[in-house]
Amino acid sequence: MQQLRTQILFFFLFLTASSTVFSQNVDIKLLRNLHLDRNQNLDSSFEVVTNSAVPVSIAAPVLMYSIGLIKKDSTLKHKAIFIGEAFLVNAFITKALKVAVDRDRPFDTYSDIDPVVSSTGKSFPSGHTSIAFSTATSLSMAYPKWYVIVPSFLWASSVGYSRMHLGVHYPSDVAAGALIGAGSAFATFKINKWLNKKKYKKIEGVK
Repeated sequence: MQQLRTQILFFFLFLTASSTVFSQNVDIKLLRNLHLDRNQNLDSSFEVVTNSAVPVSIAAPVLMYSIGLIKKDSTLKHKAIFIGEAFLVNAFITKALKVAVDRDRPFDTYSDIDPVVSSTGKSFPSGHTSIAFSTATSLSMAYPKWYVIVPSFLWASSVGYSRMHLGVHYPSDVAAGALIGAGSAFATFKINKWLNKKKYKKIEGVK
Protein backbone atom coordinates (compact mmCIF):
# COMPACT_ATOMS: atom_id res chain seq x y z
CA MET A 1 0.00 0.00 0.00
CA GLN A 2 2.89 2.32 0.78
CA GLN A 3 4.24 1.78 -2.73
CA LEU A 4 0.84 2.69 -4.20
CA ARG A 5 0.70 5.88 -2.14
CA THR A 6 4.17 6.81 -3.36
CA GLN A 7 3.15 6.21 -6.98
CA ILE A 8 0.04 8.36 -6.59
CA LEU A 9 2.08 11.13 -4.92
CA PHE A 10 4.62 11.12 -7.76
CA PHE A 11 1.78 11.18 -10.28
CA PHE A 12 0.29 14.35 -8.83
CA LEU A 13 3.72 15.94 -8.47
CA PHE A 14 4.27 15.21 -12.16
CA LEU A 15 0.83 16.60 -12.97
CA THR A 16 1.59 19.82 -11.12
CA ALA A 17 4.96 20.15 -12.83
CA SER A 18 3.51 19.48 -16.28
CA SER A 19 0.82 22.12 -15.82
CA THR A 20 3.42 24.77 -14.99
CA VAL A 21 5.35 24.02 -18.18
CA PHE A 22 2.63 25.84 -20.09
CA SER A 23 3.00 29.53 -19.34
CA GLN A 24 -0.21 31.47 -19.80
CA ASN A 25 1.21 33.07 -22.97
CA VAL A 26 2.11 29.71 -24.50
CA ASP A 27 -1.24 28.25 -23.47
CA ILE A 28 -3.36 30.96 -25.07
CA LYS A 29 -1.13 31.08 -28.15
CA LEU A 30 -1.64 27.36 -28.76
CA LEU A 31 -5.36 27.68 -28.13
CA ARG A 32 -5.66 30.57 -30.57
CA ASN A 33 -3.86 28.56 -33.24
CA LEU A 34 -6.22 25.62 -32.72
CA HIS A 35 -9.47 27.51 -32.19
CA LEU A 36 -9.28 30.71 -34.25
CA ASP A 37 -7.70 28.98 -37.27
CA ARG A 38 -9.95 25.91 -37.08
CA ASN A 39 -11.99 24.46 -39.92
CA GLN A 40 -15.45 25.64 -38.88
CA ASN A 41 -17.07 22.99 -41.09
CA LEU A 42 -15.92 20.47 -38.48
CA ASP A 43 -17.56 22.28 -35.54
CA SER A 44 -20.68 20.11 -35.54
CA SER A 45 -18.61 16.90 -35.77
CA PHE A 46 -16.42 17.87 -32.83
CA GLU A 47 -19.50 18.91 -30.88
CA VAL A 48 -20.80 15.34 -31.29
CA VAL A 49 -17.41 13.98 -30.19
CA THR A 50 -17.23 16.21 -27.12
CA ASN A 51 -20.80 15.32 -26.12
CA SER A 52 -20.01 11.61 -26.35
CA ALA A 53 -17.60 11.62 -23.38
CA VAL A 54 -20.09 11.24 -20.53
CA PRO A 55 -22.68 8.97 -22.26
CA VAL A 56 -20.03 6.55 -23.54
CA SER A 57 -18.21 6.47 -20.20
CA ILE A 58 -21.43 5.68 -18.33
CA ALA A 59 -22.86 3.30 -20.93
CA ALA A 60 -19.71 1.16 -21.19
CA PRO A 61 -19.72 -0.28 -17.63
CA VAL A 62 -23.53 -0.38 -17.43
CA LEU A 63 -23.81 -2.34 -20.69
CA MET A 64 -20.97 -4.66 -19.75
CA TYR A 65 -22.49 -5.38 -16.34
CA SER A 66 -25.93 -5.99 -17.87
CA ILE A 67 -24.48 -8.48 -20.35
CA GLY A 68 -22.57 -10.11 -17.50
CA LEU A 69 -25.81 -10.53 -15.56
CA ILE A 70 -27.63 -12.02 -18.54
CA LYS A 71 -24.78 -14.42 -19.36
CA LYS A 72 -23.95 -15.02 -15.69
CA ASP A 73 -20.38 -14.03 -16.48
CA SER A 74 -18.71 -12.95 -13.23
CA THR A 75 -15.49 -11.91 -15.01
CA LEU A 76 -17.36 -9.49 -17.24
CA LYS A 77 -19.22 -8.06 -14.23
CA HIS A 78 -15.95 -7.53 -12.34
CA LYS A 79 -14.44 -5.72 -15.34
CA ALA A 80 -17.54 -3.53 -15.58
CA ILE A 81 -17.29 -2.66 -11.89
CA PHE A 82 -13.61 -1.77 -12.30
CA ILE A 83 -14.39 0.60 -15.19
CA GLY A 84 -17.21 2.17 -13.17
CA GLU A 85 -14.95 2.59 -10.14
CA ALA A 86 -12.28 4.27 -12.27
CA PHE A 87 -14.95 6.65 -13.57
CA LEU A 88 -15.96 7.62 -10.01
CA VAL A 89 -12.37 8.00 -8.77
CA ASN A 90 -11.60 10.21 -11.76
CA ALA A 91 -14.72 12.32 -11.23
CA PHE A 92 -13.79 12.95 -7.59
CA ILE A 93 -10.18 13.91 -8.37
CA THR A 94 -11.18 16.13 -11.29
CA LYS A 95 -13.81 17.95 -9.26
CA ALA A 96 -11.40 18.47 -6.35
CA LEU A 97 -8.74 19.93 -8.65
CA LYS A 98 -11.23 22.25 -10.36
CA VAL A 99 -12.13 23.71 -6.96
CA ALA A 100 -8.50 23.85 -5.78
CA VAL A 101 -7.02 25.43 -8.93
CA ASP A 102 -10.03 27.68 -9.65
CA ARG A 103 -8.97 28.57 -13.20
CA ASP A 104 -11.31 30.61 -15.39
CA ARG A 105 -12.32 29.38 -18.83
CA PRO A 106 -10.31 30.89 -21.71
CA PHE A 107 -13.36 32.69 -23.12
CA ASP A 108 -13.89 34.37 -19.74
CA THR A 109 -10.38 35.84 -19.92
CA TYR A 110 -9.83 36.48 -23.63
CA SER A 111 -12.53 38.20 -25.66
CA ASP A 112 -11.31 36.77 -28.99
CA ILE A 113 -12.08 33.21 -27.86
CA ASP A 114 -15.67 32.61 -28.89
CA PRO A 115 -16.79 29.15 -27.68
CA VAL A 116 -18.82 27.01 -30.04
CA VAL A 117 -20.57 25.24 -27.16
CA SER A 118 -21.60 26.47 -23.73
CA SER A 119 -19.54 25.28 -20.79
CA THR A 120 -19.85 26.12 -17.11
CA GLY A 121 -17.57 25.56 -14.16
CA LYS A 122 -13.83 25.98 -13.91
CA SER A 123 -11.32 25.20 -16.63
CA PHE A 124 -8.52 23.13 -15.05
CA PRO A 125 -8.49 20.22 -15.65
CA SER A 126 -10.72 19.28 -18.58
CA GLY A 127 -13.45 17.04 -17.18
CA HIS A 128 -14.52 15.67 -20.56
CA THR A 129 -10.92 14.71 -21.35
CA SER A 130 -10.30 13.10 -17.97
CA ILE A 131 -13.53 11.07 -18.23
CA ALA A 132 -12.67 9.89 -21.74
CA PHE A 133 -9.10 8.90 -20.82
CA SER A 134 -10.28 7.15 -17.66
CA THR A 135 -12.67 5.04 -19.74
CA ALA A 136 -10.12 4.41 -22.50
CA THR A 137 -7.43 3.38 -20.00
CA SER A 138 -9.66 1.14 -17.88
CA LEU A 139 -11.10 -0.54 -21.00
CA SER A 140 -7.58 -1.11 -22.30
CA MET A 141 -6.49 -2.59 -18.98
CA ALA A 142 -9.54 -4.85 -18.87
CA TYR A 143 -9.06 -5.91 -22.50
CA PRO A 144 -5.38 -5.43 -23.47
CA LYS A 145 -5.94 -6.04 -27.18
CA TRP A 146 -4.92 -3.64 -29.95
CA TYR A 147 -8.47 -3.55 -31.33
CA VAL A 148 -9.65 -2.21 -27.96
CA ILE A 149 -6.67 -0.01 -27.11
CA VAL A 150 -6.33 1.84 -30.44
CA PRO A 151 -10.01 2.85 -30.90
CA SER A 152 -10.35 3.71 -27.20
CA PHE A 153 -7.43 6.13 -27.17
CA LEU A 154 -8.26 7.57 -30.58
CA TRP A 155 -11.70 8.42 -29.23
CA ALA A 156 -10.31 9.84 -25.97
CA SER A 157 -7.75 11.94 -27.87
CA SER A 158 -10.52 13.23 -30.16
CA VAL A 159 -12.52 14.28 -27.11
CA GLY A 160 -9.50 16.13 -25.75
CA TYR A 161 -8.84 17.89 -29.04
CA SER A 162 -12.51 18.82 -29.38
CA ARG A 163 -12.36 20.81 -26.13
CA MET A 164 -9.70 23.08 -27.65
CA HIS A 165 -11.26 23.17 -31.12
CA LEU A 166 -14.54 24.34 -29.58
CA GLY A 167 -12.75 26.99 -27.50
CA VAL A 168 -13.67 25.85 -23.99
CA HIS A 169 -10.31 24.63 -22.63
CA TYR A 170 -6.63 25.53 -22.71
CA PRO A 171 -4.15 22.89 -23.98
CA SER A 172 -2.80 22.47 -20.43
CA ASP A 173 -6.34 21.71 -19.20
CA VAL A 174 -6.57 18.91 -21.75
CA ALA A 175 -3.08 17.55 -21.03
CA ALA A 176 -3.83 17.46 -17.31
CA GLY A 177 -7.21 15.84 -17.95
CA ALA A 178 -5.58 13.06 -19.96
CA LEU A 179 -3.04 12.41 -17.19
CA ILE A 180 -5.70 12.41 -14.47
CA GLY A 181 -7.98 10.08 -16.41
CA ALA A 182 -5.26 7.56 -17.16
CA GLY A 183 -3.84 7.87 -13.63
CA SER A 184 -7.26 7.35 -12.04
CA ALA A 185 -7.75 4.09 -13.95
CA PHE A 186 -4.26 2.90 -13.05
CA ALA A 187 -4.71 3.79 -9.37
CA THR A 188 -8.10 2.05 -9.26
CA PHE A 189 -6.57 -1.08 -10.78
CA LYS A 190 -3.73 -1.10 -8.23
CA ILE A 191 -6.10 -0.55 -5.30
CA ASN A 192 -8.39 -3.37 -6.47
CA LYS A 193 -5.41 -5.67 -6.86
CA TRP A 194 -4.22 -4.86 -3.34
CA LEU A 195 -7.69 -5.32 -1.82
CA ASN A 196 -8.24 -8.63 -3.59
CA LYS A 197 -4.88 -9.89 -2.40
CA LYS A 198 -5.80 -9.00 1.19
CA LYS A 199 -9.19 -10.72 0.78
CA TYR A 200 -7.65 -13.93 -0.54
CA LYS A 201 -5.08 -13.93 2.27
CA LYS A 202 -7.90 -13.76 4.84
CA ILE A 203 -9.79 -16.57 3.14
CA GLU A 204 -6.68 -18.75 3.11
CA GLY A 205 -5.80 -17.78 6.67
CA VAL A 206 -2.52 -16.19 5.66
CA LYS A 207 -1.37 -13.27 7.77
